[in-house]
Amino acid sequence: MNKPLAGTLLALTLLGAGAAPAVAADTATEPAVRAKAVTFAGTVALSNCSGSVVRTAASQPSDPALVLSNGHCLETGFPQPGEVVMDQPSSRSFGLLDSSGSRVATLRADKIAYATMTDTDASLYQLTSTYGQIETRHGIKALELNTTRPAEGTAIKVVSGYWKRIYSCSIDGFAYRLKEGAWTWKDSVRYTSSCNTIGGTSGSPVIDNATGKVVAVNNTGNESGGRCTDNNPCEVDESGNVTVREGINYGQQTYPLAACIGPGSKIDLSRAGCTVPKP
Repeated sequence: MNKPLAGTLLALTLLGAGAAPAVAADTATEPAVRAKAVTFAGTVALSNCSGSVVRTAASQPSDPALVLSNGHCLETGFPQPGEVVMDQPSSRSFGLLDSSGSRVATLRADKIAYATMTDTDASLYQLTSTYGQIETRHGIKALELNTTRPAEGTAIKVVSGYWKRIYSCSIDGFAYRLKEGAWTWKDSVRYTSSCNTIGGTSGSPVIDNATGKVVAVNNTGNESGGRCTDNNPCEVDESGNVTVREGINYGQQTYPLAACIGPGSKIDLSRAGCTVPKP
């Protein structure tokens, strides 16, 4: 993974990435359509990754807020293949950003509600604050999770709270299987080349320009043309054919995870449409 920054490997990646300053978003490729204004509002900076405060359409102001990031961004290290983490205590902190990218508050988790690196690469932290408290105190609304599969060609933005940088591109297609080292992910989103994300952008929300909803979570890219190795994921089709796309980056779709969020922000893996791995 070229985006993971957890533990020693991630710290080294961050040091290398740190030589490159954050830059303004490239807007040259933005389509001339009526789109939602995508800003940093609702995104967060972790110690080693990016993330966002997210909700479903049914979430209530009194519900504990959730933060979406990657499974490989956990403070406890990478989950093993087949491992699912649920309801594990956590006191992790997150820097909440406003629309300009300024840090307006520190939010804190009380548990890791769900995390895995199997089939997808995602984590959901439950916070000590509710959605209503965050909006009242800081004027920040959570980003809404989309509930359907995005389409090829969709204009998107990858919004990194860690680097305070927004990448603009489109969904180029989908990888039936994306394999990187010991991990395999299903139906991954492949970006067009202008989303040249770097270390520290792991966990960034991938936002549909037209709706402003989160359709994926950014997680990896092929750094040097390697074949199915760490930091060099490869695509595997239904027939087992392998394709390597050097310099291309990927995200994991979030609609299957959104279906698992029930009343009170409780993760319920028995809900209809919830297809993420179970413990």
